[in-house]
Amino acid sequence: MSNHLAVEFLIEPFTEGDPGAHVNAALAAFAARDIEVEMGPFASTAEGPIEDLTQAMAEAFRAAILAGATSVRMQLAPEATDLKARDLHDALPEMLRELEADHGPVQDWDRATKQGAVRELSDRGAFLLRGSIDDVAEAMGVSRITIYNYLNALGE
Repeated sequence: MSNHLAVEFLIEPFTEGDPGAHVNAALAAFAARDIEVEMGPFASTAEGPIEDLTQAMAEAFRAAILAGATSVRMQLAPEATDLKARDLHDALPEMLRELEADHGPVQDWDRATKQGAVRELSDRGAFLLRGSIDDVAEAMGVSRITIYNYLNALGE
């Protein structure tokens, strides 16, 4: 087994351009162990020796929660390239699965839940992906115009 490990992590809430104290606290935990973090559009990645990285992960998790994080997700791999290969390909379906885990099956969502889901997807950058409006509309059983209306109501 290699002594090297990579981690992909997402700390929420996350707002692009303004990560907040909870994200900065986690980043500081990695920096304290001289581990560089690469921030991406859907998650951040870091890699290093297992001992250093796992200590940084534990410290980052604790610091993020104490600073107001509502969710911390981590995924491990032998190399960072193994993590990055799935960034965009599975991003939207994964976001939709997470919403269903929080709100129940999409077919049971009422209008308010759908609007909230569109807000969450927008906040996470889902609509920056090509074709995502159509994919979300199909998943929710509404028209793409409905998704645009929900986004317009958000001021987007």
